[in-house]
Amino acid sequence: MEAVMSPLRILLINAPHPSIGSRIPDDHLPPLGLLAVGGPLLDAGHDVRLLDAEFGPMPKSRIIQEAVAYAPDAVLFGHSGSTSGHPIIAELSRAVRTALPDSWIIYGGVFPTYHWREILCEEPQVDVIVRGEGEETALRLVNAIASRGPLGDIPGIAIRQDGKARATPLAPMIGDLDSYRIGWELIDFRRYSYWGGRRAVVVQFSRGCPHRCNYCGQRGFWTQWRHRDPKKFAAELAWLHRAHGVEVVNFADENPTSAREVWREFLEALIAEGVDLTLVGSTRADDIVRDADILPRYKKAGWIRFLLGMENTNEATLKVIRKGGTTTKDREAIRLLRENGILSMSTWVVGFEEETDADYWRGLRQLLSYDPDQLQALYVTPHRWTPYSRLAGGRLVIQTDQSLWDYKHQVLSTRNVAPWRVLLWVKLIEALVQLRPKALWRTFLQPDRKLRHAMRWYGEMGRRVWPYEIGSWLLRDRHTATGPTLERFWGAPQDGVEAGNSTRGAAQLVAESAGLAGRSGKSKVDALP
Repeated sequence: MEAVMSPLRILLINAPHPSIGSRIPDDHLPPLGLLAVGGPLLDAGHDVRLLDAEFGPMPKSRIIQEAVAYAPDAVLFGHSGSTSGHPIIAELSRAVRTALPDSWIIYGGVFPTYHWREILCEEPQVDVIVRGEGEETALRLVNAIASRGPLGDIPGIAIRQDGKARATPLAPMIGDLDSYRIGWELIDFRRYSYWGGRRAVVVQFSRGCPHRCNYCGQRGFWTQWRHRDPKKFAAELAWLHRAHGVEVVNFADENPTSAREVWREFLEALIAEGVDLTLVGSTRADDIVRDADILPRYKKAGWIRFLLGMENTNEATLKVIRKGGTTTKDREAIRLLRENGILSMSTWVVGFEEETDADYWRGLRQLLSYDPDQLQALYVTPHRWTPYSRLAGGRLVIQTDQSLWDYKHQVLSTRNVAPWRVLLWVKLIEALVQLRPKALWRTFLQPDRKLRHAMRWYGEMGRRVWPYEIGSWLLRDRHTATGPTLERFWGAPQDGVEAGNSTRGAAQLVAESAGLAGRSGKSKVDALP
């Protein structure tokens, strides 16, 4: 006899994140990953609610209070903060377990996908981990829980069975990204904004990236670059504008422009919709150079700024990190964007190699010659699942608090330059790039009103981030001068993680692990028939 499924009460919790990017802006964007999981659960008949604790941020006591009031059958945690989001979710999920001992606690996202074994060993409150894409896997999992069916046959999860952590085979990637919808009804659009108080959402046209940069794990997580139907996607953006007043659309894609003709079809479809949207996102400089002839279509569709993941201005470093780009194309992309009325934000990452004061001076001169409109200076962050983590295994970890692994805090030491001097160099370079006469003219005097607004808003964020970042360094953040090597910090490697091979990623994680310390008795999974 087939098991009868009773709809469950599902609480999606977007945990508050301490990162500078989350706390400084007054704007907040919807948690796209949780909404993507929520849509299929709603369509399956489950009662789903989103608790977005980023607002405030909401204190732990209030989060627990609201969770208890809703009385969910299952609580789902996820966060785009990756490594830096895990400590917060670990702490919050422990409190949820105390307050709701009978609720299932499910955890998904990039970090738990790669760290499933140690999470199940160290965090006994977590019942199930969703590995990889969540829409289909979470739906199968919740339906199985609702019907009290076995979980061990569900692809893409990690569970405890008989006191051991076990991962099922990785779920196949979702071939049709339009087969599951975003649960937009879970949010109040009036609460979410970007670009200086303008109603905004986060979307994703494509998943994955065809490139093999060794500091990034996206290729391993998403497994393959895929895209949504260009016309359907354009229609959804137009609906968000007309039905919900959305003005700004922030693309979460790693590389949305990978396929030129598909991207062009999307641009034409959005132009045909005739909606006044402001589009911002990231792409590669070589795609911009490739699309020089259709950049006017980018502008007409609404693009106002691209973050160009240049990462560094040194050709040798670009080869080490397997970026695949060139400094020549980086410069040309900035020029072409400006020629077409689109702002360029250049990322410049410190710490890929053992740098010197001369390297920072050279980087400053090169950045000034690139002439980007905006600069985002970041620190290399060696997530364990990336090939770069293995390359940097001998470097010293000076920031052991993983909640600060948010790209705006120094994690690895630089042998030749003291950490305080690295901070001064980064702040000096940011100031000189953003306060040079050309940048000031673009901020206050250029004729394009939308570009002026974008430059001023970014400048305002910089004026607020600066004192926060420096003050945190001096008064709050704790560093260690003689920390462990990165290899020792991570400890015993996980299968499939030690090599950091993002092209294999989670698919190579084996099924069985050692017994769980500190966990006794039957788990919820064991209690199922």
